[in-house]
Amino acid sequence: MDTILVVNAGSSSLKFQVFAVGAAMSLQCLIKGQVDGIGTRPRLRAVAADKNPLIDCSLPEGEVKDLPDAIHAAGTWLQETQPFSLIAAGHRVVHGGPDYSGPVLINERVLARLEGYNALAPLHQPNNLAPIRVLRALRPDLPQVACFDTAFHRTHSEIADRFALPKQFYDQGVRRYGFHGLSYEYVADRLHQVAPKVAKGRIIVAHLGSGASMCALADGRSVESTMGFTALDGLPMGTRPGQIDPGVVLHLIAERGMTAAQVQDLLYHQCGLKGLSGVSNDVRELEVSADERAEFALDYLAYRVGLHAGMLAAALGGLDAFVFTAGIGENSPRMRTRITERLAWLGAKLDQAANAAGEMLVSHKDSGLPIYVIPTNEELMIAQHTMSLIAEHACAA
Repeated sequence: MDTILVVNAGSSSLKFQVFAVGAAMSLQCLIKGQVDGIGTRPRLRAVAADKNPLIDCSLPEGEVKDLPDAIHAAGTWLQETQPFSLIAAGHRVVHGGPDYSGPVLINERVLARLEGYNALAPLHQPNNLAPIRVLRALRPDLPQVACFDTAFHRTHSEIADRFALPKQFYDQGVRRYGFHGLSYEYVADRLHQVAPKVAKGRIIVAHLGSGASMCALADGRSVESTMGFTALDGLPMGTRPGQIDPGVVLHLIAERGMTAAQVQDLLYHQCGLKGLSGVSNDVRELEVSADERAEFALDYLAYRVGLHAGMLAAALGGLDAFVFTAGIGENSPRMRTRITERLAWLGAKLDQAANAAGEMLVSHKDSGLPIYVIPTNEELMIAQHTMSLIAEHACAA
């Protein structure tokens, strides 16, 4: 059985899925797994397509110290227990820079180029690329494809992409890229399936997870995003501040004596919901906390989503629907309620029963704005892109 491996690597976890390639290049997910607690309490888990567990075991801490170790552990288990033929691997890569507007087959030149963007996404890019290096060493013959979170937003106009800087910086790649593109691409495609008339209109999608952003879609194409040059901009996130006056950064360096490395650590690891609450970066923990700072952090997130919704609605020239997706958007009815209250000026009104049940359409019948909850599937998008690119190269050979 021919299969495609999809790898989504984070800072302390490695998610993977295995897809079977069927007739007419159809895809069926066979296995979903992850290695989490890397470097602390590593654990390998995987389930089959029917959600029956295949493995759930702790791994020796000394044997899984980093992402390459996690790849070896997951790869060894797959090779020893799963009888399939791997024909390609697809990877989520956060930053494609100005060079890559679509998936690309990886070689050393491409890999070196992508490593040049590490500083633009220090939480993500090095971790995204580490498994590629490992697989290239283990299986140099295996085609690998990079799929970019920035690619979906390359449909933006120049006026949306530019900062108010001299043009030389734009020409050098200093521009507003936008992220979470694989998630938005999936949601746009899914909307065309479940609500085709709505999908052709003006839609805001809120990807709310540990990383959070919002995207304005017009007929399924990205026209504006809350994220910019890096994944720091826009909404407050688990540990990132979102939109911030650049003068704050200058102040921290010039007046507080912080180094660039210290400011980077602050902005990527100590801010957002964690910094506001002093409790946690996890919405689930904040929602059950009695600390008033936790309540403030949740209200702050809802407030900023409401503000950015106004910006994106202006970019679209109106609004026909609003979509929640990703971990918080899909799983927190309370946050959906908080945010929808901030969208009342757009006519938004929740059906509380549908919201509590996590239905796909959660807006009230009297709502002036349809509100959807659509679970994202970045891994499926990666598998589809990988399969298409491999097939394209095979035909050209």
